[in-house]
Amino acid sequence: MSIVTVKNKYQVVIPQRVRRKVGIAVGDLLEAEVEKGKIVFTPKSIVDRAISEGLEDIRRGRVYGPFNTVDRMLSSLKGKSRKVAKRKKIRR
Repeated sequence: MSIVTVKNKYQVVIPQRVRRKVGIAVGDLLEAEVEKGKIVFTPKSIVDRAISEGLEDIRRGRVYGPFNTVDRMLSSLKGKSRKVAKRKKIRR
């Protein structure tokens, strides 16, 4: 067990042994919470919103491909754009 001191700006140094076990490095983000009277730090990572939305699309199967050639990709895109155009005509 390691003992740490709270500094004048409420800063605390996380002991090296603890940092290594958890894998914390300079610049990492930690979420601070209180659980049952204890302060708990959890390592977090921030993901760009566009990346997050893209990952959600992949999880839900809203992707096409992979394509072996550019021609196959373009023909897939053309087919999808035709379907969208037909839907727009029907809705009018």
